[in-house]
Amino acid sequence: MSDTSKTRKTRQGFVISNAMDKSVVILVERKVRHKLYGKFVRRRVKYMAHDPANQCNIGDIVLIEECRPLSKNKRWRVRNIVEQAV
Repeated sequence: MSDTSKTRKTRQGFVISNAMDKSVVILVERKVRHKLYGKFVRRRVKYMAHDPANQCNIGDIVLIEECRPLSKNKRWRVRNIVEQAV
């Protein structure tokens, strides 16, 4: 067996809720090309992420990474804040 380090998935999105303790909800948006018509369509997904220091505020752009399950809904962890909201 060879030692292969698996890279964790990362997503960039913005914080839409920080009402919980040590948790934030991140909205990640991506554009996908429609199969038949070729038009770009927006796809949105909300992820619940772990924020241990409670430093994220609504509107911040953050980078999240995949981790082990931390609760029923949390499988992502906030890696860093890319841009803070004004």
